[in-house]
Amino acid sequence: MAKSSKKARKSAAGPALPPEEQILQFVQASPGKVGKREISRHFGIKGAQRIPLKQLLKDMAERGLLERRSRKLQDPTHMPPVIVAEITGLDDDGELVGTPANWPPESETEPPRILVKMRKAKGHNPAMQPPGTGDRVLIRVAKANDPQYPYEATVIRRLDSGARRIIGVFQKHGDAMQIVPVDRKSRSDLQVAPGDHRDAVHGELVAAELTRDKGRGLRGARVRERLGKLDDQRNISLIALHEHGIRDAFSAEIEAEVAALKDASLKGRTDVRQIPLITIDPPDARDHDDAVWAEADSDAGNQGGFRVMVAIADVSWYVRPGSELDREARERGNSTYFPDRVVPMLPERISNDLCSLRENEDRPALAVTMIFDKSGSKRSHKFDRVLMRSHAKLSYEQAQAAIDGNPDEASAPFIEPVLRPLWAAYEALGKARFKRQPLDLDLPERKVLLAEDGSIDRIVTPARFDAHKLIEEFMIQANVCAAETLENKRSALVYRLHEAPSQEKLTGLREFLQTIGINLAKGQVMKPKDFNRILDQVKGKETQHTVNEMVLRSQAQAVYSSLDAGHFGLNLRRYAHFTSPIRRYADLLIHRALVSALSLGEGGLSEEDIANLEVTAEVISNAERRSMAAERQTVDRLMAAWLSEHVGGTFRGRISGVTRAGLFVRLNDTGADGFIPASTLVSDYYVHDEAAQALVGERTGETFRLGDTADVRLMEVTPLAGGLRFEMISDGRMGKPAGRKRRPPQNRRPPKRRGRR
Repeated sequence: MAKSSKKARKSAAGPALPPEEQILQFVQASPGKVGKREISRHFGIKGAQRIPLKQLLKDMAERGLLERRSRKLQDPTHMPPVIVAEITGLDDDGELVGTPANWPPESETEPPRILVKMRKAKGHNPAMQPPGTGDRVLIRVAKANDPQYPYEATVIRRLDSGARRIIGVFQKHGDAMQIVPVDRKSRSDLQVAPGDHRDAVHGELVAAELTRDKGRGLRGARVRERLGKLDDQRNISLIALHEHGIRDAFSAEIEAEVAALKDASLKGRTDVRQIPLITIDPPDARDHDDAVWAEADSDAGNQGGFRVMVAIADVSWYVRPGSELDREARERGNSTYFPDRVVPMLPERISNDLCSLRENEDRPALAVTMIFDKSGSKRSHKFDRVLMRSHAKLSYEQAQAAIDGNPDEASAPFIEPVLRPLWAAYEALGKARFKRQPLDLDLPERKVLLAEDGSIDRIVTPARFDAHKLIEEFMIQANVCAAETLENKRSALVYRLHEAPSQEKLTGLREFLQTIGINLAKGQVMKPKDFNRILDQVKGKETQHTVNEMVLRSQAQAVYSSLDAGHFGLNLRRYAHFTSPIRRYADLLIHRALVSALSLGEGGLSEEDIANLEVTAEVISNAERRSMAAERQTVDRLMAAWLSEHVGGTFRGRISGVTRAGLFVRLNDTGADGFIPASTLVSDYYVHDEAAQALVGERTGETFRLGDTADVRLMEVTPLAGGLRFEMISDGRMGKPAGRKRRPPQNRRPPKRRGRR
């Protein structure tokens, strides 16, 4: 503080100005509006003395002691009784942790951490959904005697779910500065005031926050972070990271924890290093957390049966409850996968070294040995904490080629001792799977491959081998064993929950199927086999892809929960995720639960784990949705950037969505999604037939229906938002005219034929 500010400032025109400390105390203690007038009145300052007071307040604001917000002065480091906060994570007890949403960036002090509790507060809505990371909440604040959390608060209401955090492109034209948001829903640019740009340069990608509400002219924004050059496509995934609050770096404290970790020893473990377990993964896999092995069962009472072992990296040995590493993993929930990078749940030393089942290296694991009969039914299983050694690292392609008679040098030695028994066991399990009838959707996925500069090189549909299905089936069986064991031990656990479709979604599916001649009885209790029967009816037909999409849309979203309701899609009574603890926190919890329930040593569930299990389930479910959205949006933006050079070009696609506003079209070659506004279908006025998922011409009956093939022209690309706008250039199918509907005059337009190609 300047020397002059430590003393009362005097003037011949009146009494001394109050010391800065007294002004701050008054601002902090005042519940209402505080400005120059209120300060003058409180300290008895009148007339000409208001001029030096004004200068003093300005000086205090410039030095960060006070902050001006809409003619209001406040201490930026003091908590008013009610503030807006942003939820940043959870503490060890599962309580929400937040920080003030508008903490001044120029402040020399870090924003305080606030313990945010969901107990009833004045104005609290008991039906309110609990907030999650990144959400903004209105809270009532009180001081607390905790150096880690100097304030605690109760939630009054949720606000805008982080909507005030903006990612955009910084633009500078003379003295005028603005940010163009990347969110396709944003309809206006944001003004940046002098001093709020943090030296960002024109065309740079930035993270910012809103500083002015709607209704007060052009909205404003303050640059919080510079993210890099926009023309470097390797920065595209950064947009999604910042939009969704996904951290891509680990703190120094966590890195120090990881550096101190030691290799696990054989003590307290079963030695299975002599068993020829192998890993089978994608060719570009960086971590290997599961290994498999099988042999014919030697038990005379199980003729034709099999003994199968699935070994999973023992992450619970290294990531202990209550550590900073554990807290970070819980907050991340899972690894997030982009075409150009992976944001791991755990640091690289764990995921790519200590817990990666590398070929010919000793690694700790949790292994389940399962006994199946010749029909694929499981007779028994047993979990052990082991020390293993992977005898081979094979890709799906290598394993499949070997079993098909084309082995290479790496796979040839394992055909007879490992691969053939694995395939024989898989064939037996296939009988049980056929009897169980899990949901059997056929929706091939595309993979984006990048060039060195981060741009799209090509888009491929990876081949689907029996090797993929074999590994999936063994992992499913291991997951079932984990859930069964923990239930039998009456242990706390997090299930992977997939509920049956809602009646509302089934009604929508039923109405659509009727339009293509498939009847679905009203009120019918649907099982996976009933959906499979529908899928079989359209196999090989024009409607196959569309019906698979509609069945998928009718399904509930899978989540994590401490309460079991089964897994509808897999048609399993109980199911838990056990097989990927490197990349999913749910699996790590299951490992800990097994360690505790079976008395397998250190690293089991803590009391905090158990007490906060349902809260954790919600946290990691939200994290999964966050990652999925970030991954999808990044691919959309990469696709848009790639297609920006082809504006005016024509493409073949398929109608993937129908709304009153227009048609969504997915391109066949790339899988890119774009939109055709209904207003551009100028041959007629089109009415939305919700049941048929179609737009139908009012006069002509021309129909554009979900699943129809379509030739489109690319008219506009917005790479930052990942948006594509198409024009329809092919005819729709002919149908019955929709009939004239009442509509606003501005929607009437004379019918005219568009050009065809």
